Amino acid sequence: MNVEALLAKRVRDLRKAHGHTLDDLAEASGVSRSTISLIERQEISPTAVVLNKLADALGVTMATLFSDESEGRTEEPLARRAQQQTWKDPATGYLRRHVSPVGFASPLELVEVSFPPGESVTFDNVTRHVATHQQVWVLEGEMAISVGETVWHLKEGDCLAMVLDQQIVFRNPGRRHARYALALTTVPMTQRITK
Repeated sequence: MNVEALLAKRVRDLRKAHGHTLDDLAEASGVSRSTISLIERQEISPTAVVLNKLADALGVTMATLFSDESEGRTEEPLARRAQQQTWKDPATGYLRRHVSPVGFASPLELVEVSFPPGESVTFDNVTRHVATHQQVWVLEGEMAISVGETVWHLKEGDCLAMVLDQQIVFRNPGRRHARYALALTTVPMTQRITK
């Protein structure tokens, strides 16, 4: 299944599993009903910002939208590079590769991102339905990451830990692509770890 078809299926399946109509999900996410419908019918490619809003309203991480639950759980702990799903954000051109084995029961997810120079993505979800902890490890290039009012300038080898509970802005201020790894995990709200 290609990534666009997978995203369409996952959004639709998760929406229905929660008992949401298109209008319900639109109200909860701030994404228009028509946009959600177009995504579910594979008529548009959603941006990272839209996917983040939908994931939050559905109570899952964005990475969950890229996992094919129809494959079921597996005991295979290996994800070969050729099997790892990639997705390109139509708004910025950033390329996201889901590194973790799909379906393997693990509280940790790994993602690799190649981020074009001069581009930025803003994730506005301040109130999240799940507590997501994330670390960004810059492998090549540089990134400026704003967490709320604080801006962190990361160079190769730097790693930033954050809780996704406020506005986050990813920006590549450099002249070449930046490449970084994301490690993320969710914690039930009752077990939320403080910053």
